Amino acid sequence: MGRRRKLTDPLPREAEMFLEMLVAERGVALNTLESYQRDLGDFSGFAKSQCTVPAQASADLIRKYLKHMDSTGMAARTQARRLSALRQFFRFLYAERLRPDDPTTVIDSPKIGRALPKYLSEAEVDILLQCAAEHPGAEGKRLVALMEILYATGLRVSELVGLPLRAMSRDGLMLMVRGKGEKDRMVPLSEPASDAIQAYMEVRDRFAPKGSKGSLYMFPSRAKQGFLTRARFAQILKELSVEAGLDPRRVSPHVLRHSFASHLLAHGVDLRALQQMLGHADISTTQIYTHVLDERLKQLVNSVHPLALGH
Repeated sequence: MGRRRKLTDPLPREAEMFLEMLVAERGVALNTLESYQRDLGDFSGFAKSQCTVPAQASADLIRKYLKHMDSTGMAARTQARRLSALRQFFRFLYAERLRPDDPTTVIDSPKIGRALPKYLSEAEVDILLQCAAEHPGAEGKRLVALMEILYATGLRVSELVGLPLRAMSRDGLMLMVRGKGEKDRMVPLSEPASDAIQAYMEVRDRFAPKGSKGSLYMFPSRAKQGFLTRARFAQILKELSVEAGLDPRRVSPHVLRHSFASHLLAHGVDLRALQQMLGHADISTTQIYTHVLDERLKQLVNSVHPLALGH
């Protein structure tokens, strides 16, 4: 437990035991561990102000804590995250028989409004692709391949950078992608994407680690994992957006995934087909893009409708 930063007020022993379990059994990342530590520390301070300790908290005390967070103007998403931490904490106490019940089972989660995905216009994506095409040499060919694949398929950035060589079909028109839950899906490639991959393959070996007998990845790199990292690609994309005259804060691999989905839906692609291409397990996840279109239509009506202009 030496990885964690110390709090001003030490956590109760039960909370320390819970954090130790997260490290030993779940191997949580340091940032995640510190997030749990902060959340439990905040609840511990509130419980102390109510003359009790976290391990003995009742459902009424937890509801009072939620009201307290809401009264401070805390975002519903942050409240939900803290309640999630408490649920896991009390589930742990119950499983370890450190208390006879789990008070969070009767607590409702704060309602969170689902944020609409951010996306670029088709013209903005075109500008990015044109700017990428102006980059010379091997770096330029790799950049064009990455951009064309991403916009043609809507892959998650982890799926894109980690593509194996064998992912592309023999005719160069499809990609076999392994997504979340180790589920495979076939994704069609556009003609520009297929052409960009073919051009990039001529220079691909220049990015492979020296001394290697041949990388198994489409986008090899000298990075530890053997392929282009997500962070490096995100950085390249930010640099490209600046060159293209776009606000880099609006451009990311995930924004391009959203742009792919929004543009296809706007051009009449079936929602089920889009779900398959995006690799969504539940179509309700894909349906959020219909809200993007609804919002776009509202903005269009408000900007051009004669009655709207008259107000």
